[in-house]
Amino acid sequence: MPTKCINCPLRKRDVFVEMSECELAFMQEFKAGELKVEPGTTLMLEGSSSPQLYTVLDGMGLRYKMLENGERQVISFVMPGDFIGLQAGVMREMKHSVEASTDMVLCVFDRRTLWGLFRDHPERAFDLTWLAAVEEHFLGESLVVIGHMNGLARIARAFVRLHDRGESLGLAQNGVMKLPYKQQDLADALGLSLVHTNKSLKKLRERGIAEWRNGTLKILSYGKLCEMGLLDEKREMMKRPLI
Repeated sequence: MPTKCINCPLRKRDVFVEMSECELAFMQEFKAGELKVEPGTTLMLEGSSSPQLYTVLDGMGLRYKMLENGERQVISFVMPGDFIGLQAGVMREMKHSVEASTDMVLCVFDRRTLWGLFRDHPERAFDLTWLAAVEEHFLGESLVVIGHMNGLARIARAFVRLHDRGESLGLAQNGVMKLPYKQQDLADALGLSLVHTNKSLKKLRERGIAEWRNGTLKILSYGKLCEMGLLDEKREMMKRPLI
């Protein structure tokens, strides 16, 4: 049976802004059902006009863009609570693809009802705008990281970001979390070669800072990892809306 919005396990997480009863009622009406997919499933295809929008309820995936030479650029890593398909809803077609990296459960929304959200529920519409602005900020930060940080620092920063997201979702305990991606995925996301990525991961292991093996990330020294990735260890995680 599809999960009712009032019983959504993600709502219990402090990282998400609390929803009012009115907003919950709307989200339940907005939700058309749930979809379960296997690893490797393409959820959104670049250039396509999907009739559906999704929120990730469980599982992980990748956003990526294919280049003309056949190479792939990973844009971001998809985790529970992420909203997928806004580009198709606003721009009529996707400008990147989304693929499941694990088994996933997705809340499904009919794209045709998106305008009704902006017309009748401006607070929820603002939440969508907020999510789009944060994604733009994230992409801008990614450009800065790729342009001005060495490979080791890029990986350290990525591990901190991924760990923090996982911890806020209850996916990380005592610095350990499942990270079911390939080294090539990380290399693609950070603009590194696979060889450089492998050597940098080895350095992190040898220095006792972090290790990533068999799909599990272990943060051995969070402070050193933050220092290496030029992040403040004591920064607070921003609350975000859940669509």
